[in-house]
Amino acid sequence: MGYPPLVTESARINSNQPANPAETGGKSLRSQVRSAVIWRSGTQIVGQMIAWGSTFLVIRILSPSDYGLFAMTQVVLVLLNMLNGYGLASALIQKAEADERSVRQLFGMLMILNFGLGAMQFLAAPLAAAYFRHPEVADLLRVQSLIYITTPFVALPYALLSRRMDFKRQAAVNLASSLAGAVVALAGALGGLGVWTLVAAPLAMYLVKAVGMMHAARAWMWPSFDFRGAGAMARYGGLMATGQLFWFIQSQADVFIAGRWFDAHMLGIYTTALFLAQIFVSKFVPALNEVAFSAYAQIRRGDGAVADAFLKSVRLVLLLGMPFYLGLAVVADPLVHVMLGPKWLETGPVVALLALAMPFMTVQALLAPASDACGHPEISARNSATGAVILATAFLIGVQWGVHGLTIAWIAAYPLYLTICVRRTLPVLDASVADLFRAASVPVLAALAMAVVVLLVDRALPPIGPAGRLAALVATGGAIYAAWLILFARDTVVETVALIRNR
Repeated sequence: MGYPPLVTESARINSNQPANPAETGGKSLRSQVRSAVIWRSGTQIVGQMIAWGSTFLVIRILSPSDYGLFAMTQVVLVLLNMLNGYGLASALIQKAEADERSVRQLFGMLMILNFGLGAMQFLAAPLAAAYFRHPEVADLLRVQSLIYITTPFVALPYALLSRRMDFKRQAAVNLASSLAGAVVALAGALGGLGVWTLVAAPLAMYLVKAVGMMHAARAWMWPSFDFRGAGAMARYGGLMATGQLFWFIQSQADVFIAGRWFDAHMLGIYTTALFLAQIFVSKFVPALNEVAFSAYAQIRRGDGAVADAFLKSVRLVLLLGMPFYLGLAVVADPLVHVMLGPKWLETGPVVALLALAMPFMTVQALLAPASDACGHPEISARNSATGAVILATAFLIGVQWGVHGLTIAWIAAYPLYLTICVRRTLPVLDASVADLFRAASVPVLAALAMAVVVLLVDRALPPIGPAGRLAALVATGGAIYAAWLILFARDTVVETVALIRNR
């Protein structure tokens, strides 16, 4: 295999990224961000439509126990993935300049980290199986350790493309990988692979993504294992990894605790409900954050530009997310019946409660890219540490009352956690709590009005099947939400349309 001269790649990086990000023209940056959001979020939506279509079909075929076993393996996989070097990739994105040596050093660090993590997971698999008291977990983890081999070939080109704000190529690769994962998932479920379907699909997805991203970024190169002069990049990546480790505790503590208390069936019910409640925050918001981090890094001038961009992102994200969350809370029962089937009906009440905590989680997720890009990754680390303590404590208490106690812990703990994070982060962005309330008020009020009307309509409906009930409630909710915005928040609608149209 031939490798292109690395100097070509280095020149391309620097020619598309100004030495001083503040020098980027405002209009040009707005165009870049708009294009990036359209490509990254647009293809994310298409890719997720493909993934969700196959996911819901697979859920109907597999059992809650299959998803419970898979959730146990994810605790280990997510933990080790916090150390996989994406913080180093972010350090490269954030740097004003990236020469040939820095790029090759990043590749070398990624190789060492991920090959070591794969070996660690393979060896630790029996310990995880013993903790969860399910021997099958060990075999699943050993096969999943192959994922780490692909990570360097995804993280490196991701960093290179993100520096150029070239999310179009990233989006095309993500779409192809989603399609590959969906095909393998459906084939495995229909072929009777059971829980192994949930292992094979991500492997196929990551393999396609690794090859596609390297090709898209033209990043085929030899890694460098001479790390002299890479201290700043390593420190930045280390700070972000520290924050991610605390994030692991707050995001996986519920499954780690519940996996010991619940059987595989009940754990599958809980994790599937969590998957449904988090669809928006876990699938749409990360795509926006990828674009936001690169954009914030270019406009961090100390003149309120980051604050303005952050508040606009909050308003736009909640404008889309609030009707989803509150709508999900009021239509969870017919939705689960229609989408997942009768064997998953226990999931409905859990989804309805978890959806109420998701708006707080969404706003909290938007804080980190802004503070990180402003050169303060220590704030994200402190926020994650706070969340690790608050949420883990809440989950330990809530699990005593079973699945519903665990969901109540989400609702009780996340507002407190968000309050602490907001007060710590906003001063760095030159924004205030009042600014944040103003940005969030319109979508929150509109969604609350929508939810009240939908609940009243649901009570007034005659006895009809789940599909008809769901269709009637969704149509009502959509109409009420749109009408509220037009009547009481016309300026927000106009601003959002203008933003989308790049005006």
